[in-house]
Amino acid sequence: MTQGELEAFNAIWLQAWTDKDIGGIAAMYAEDCSYVDSANPGGLTGRGALVAYLEKLFPHLLEWRYSPDELWLVKGGFCARWFCNMGGKRLRGFDFVLMRDGLITHNEVYTIAL
Repeated sequence: MTQGELEAFNAIWLQAWTDKDIGGIAAMYAEDCSYVDSANPGGLTGRGALVAYLEKLFPHLLEWRYSPDELWLVKGGFCARWFCNMGGKRLRGFDFVLMRDGLITHNEVYTIAL
């Protein structure tokens, strides 16, 4: 994918997270994906595991809004920085994403409070 295509993908992806659209998010991940964040440092494997995690997580979260910042191409995917406003708290995050056939195969998420 080109830089522009990945930036468009990233914007749609972050909007799905903002909307807490589990189906929309899941559709962007490969069936055999892996996912790592601070709540899952050992990682999750498979789209089903990611969906189960989001179904438990989203009802407990405040409203939030993700905004893309910058995106860099890497072999097989991209790295992207974003900001998130959640209940008056501002976060800066970074995703490392590998892709296959237009779907996310690996996603590592790193965040810091600002």
